[in-house]
Amino acid sequence: MPVINETLGQYSELFMLLAAGTYTVAFIAFAWDLARSSKTLRAVDLKAAASSAATKVAVAAGSAGATAGTHDDGGPADRAGRPASGISLEESTAAGDMKYAAERRVPARVGVALTVLGVLIHGAGVVTRALGAGRVPWGNMYEFLTTGAFVAVAVFLIALIRRDLRFLGTFIVGLAIIMLVAASVAFWTPVGHLVPALQSYWLIIHVSIAVLASALFTLTFAMSALQLVQSYRQKNLAAGRADTLGFMRLVPSALSLENLSYRINTVAFVGWTFTLMFGAIWAEKAWGRFWGWDPKEVWTFVIWVVYAGYLHARATRGWTGTRAAWLSIVGYACVIINFTLVNTVFNGLHSYSGL
Repeated sequence: MPVINETLGQYSELFMLLAAGTYTVAFIAFAWDLARSSKTLRAVDLKAAASSAATKVAVAAGSAGATAGTHDDGGPADRAGRPASGISLEESTAAGDMKYAAERRVPARVGVALTVLGVLIHGAGVVTRALGAGRVPWGNMYEFLTTGAFVAVAVFLIALIRRDLRFLGTFIVGLAIIMLVAASVAFWTPVGHLVPALQSYWLIIHVSIAVLASALFTLTFAMSALQLVQSYRQKNLAAGRADTLGFMRLVPSALSLENLSYRINTVAFVGWTFTLMFGAIWAEKAWGRFWGWDPKEVWTFVIWVVYAGYLHARATRGWTGTRAAWLSIVGYACVIINFTLVNTVFNGLHSYSGL
């Protein structure tokens, strides 16, 4: 049996390597889509500007004709000075954006297809690791990172079924690559048994919910970061400055990103609440107390407080816009600290084995 376990562990590592390579190509495809789209949408701007210039010339000619008593209502412009189609420069540009964003862009399609392939390979790696260890595959930092990356990408792909979130592909897939590389380079651990305290069905319940909530927090982190960039871009446009972030035209408005992030954070917060509750129950089963001020317990509670403050401030205190985005980012920073520094630097009952 040990030979079989070791073999499955080797297969798992191979699958993880293949998944990381596939994600890397998908990352390049998503990045290419953003760059290519920026150029295409800039061409939409130029076309709309040329159309507007032609319209102004036609309007001027029509006005001159009207002065001479020769105005023709069937001409290229109406009395309001708009083109015959009734579309202004801003409306024409926006229409071009929407048309292009609605198209099935080739690089984005390739990125999604490669991400699906990558997550299937990644899932095979997670399953073979579980079979090799004879348990759930999140008993140490290596397993938590590899499983967490898998869940984050899977949640992203599931979300794509309901909404076009391909603009998040670069961020989510890039983070998954970082997690897989960190797992293989810094936290690699051979297949082995868990310490007695972790040999419980609560490991399945508690950690699985924590991983899922963390994956949702990852999505909202990416949205909050993009919200800050989009808000900065919108302010520049309102001030009449040049648009230097053309690729952001594929991204929804700052308000739309904020609203979607808020809804997802609400679901993730419920999951994190259950994580905290089930962790306390498991602590009582394993150590005879619900709370002991262990570093992991403290930081889990800190995360809960930060996101509770975010939801409360946005819902009742009017903390919208960039303030809400920054608070969401602070919450995710606490999640990163909880799953990195707390697990590896601070000594406590929750320190992962095999580090």
